[in-house]
Amino acid sequence: MDRDELSASDASSAWELADEGEVDAARQSTRAPTVIVFDVNETLSDMSPLKARFVDIGAPDHLARLWFAALLRDGFALAAAGGSGKFAEIGESVLRSVLRDVAITRSTEDAVRHVMSGFTELNLHPDIPQGIQALKSAGFRIATLSNGSAEVARTLLARSEISTDFEALLTVEDARAWKPARAAYDYAADACGVSPTDMLLVAVHPWDIHGANRAGLRTAWLNRTGEAYPSYFSAPDYTINTLIGLAAQLTRV
Repeated sequence: MDRDELSASDASSAWELADEGEVDAARQSTRAPTVIVFDVNETLSDMSPLKARFVDIGAPDHLARLWFAALLRDGFALAAAGGSGKFAEIGESVLRSVLRDVAITRSTEDAVRHVMSGFTELNLHPDIPQGIQALKSAGFRIATLSNGSAEVARTLLARSEISTDFEALLTVEDARAWKPARAAYDYAADACGVSPTDMLLVAVHPWDIHGANRAGLRTAWLNRTGEAYPSYFSAPDYTINTLIGLAAQLTRV
């Protein structure tokens, strides 16, 4: 069966959250995780240059955040309904909608191509290379899990010459649903050959932290902006403002 053609029962399980017993077991564990899995967009990559891409096409730069939020919304909606879709395809469609009433300076299709191609030219946040090296030196296995494509992650990491530090570049395109559906995290654990309780997710997005937590993973919220964590989401196990200090915290477990 095609992964996009789930049965009603499969659709329900794709969005299923872990039961409280599994979550409590992960929270109470005193053993350090063996695999650190990273979200990619905004966690590893600095997406602020995409604002300039909007300005290039004659659109206000604040539309970059609006568009990305709408992209995530529709990906989440597909997952909640038991389906899935490719990040780039959803992004292009949402972008056409966002630009519909904007007096852009080039054709819509050219504008869409210009914005979307910006993903292949993004760079890592400055704290990432040193933080990754510290985690590798401490003996942790490193992987990514993105709602975007593995190729975007590969290009991003290769530009900073740290791609060899990652043993797997995982994408929800190979799972049954986008994060924060449980199926995405289960897929990552299976791909890495470990239990979800042996993994720790690093992400800047509270919704990702919540989904991983409910699936049994431990979590580290990378809070670069100093914002308050939403009280309605499951709290992270660790809160850090740069990646550099995470390895030291984990090795104290």
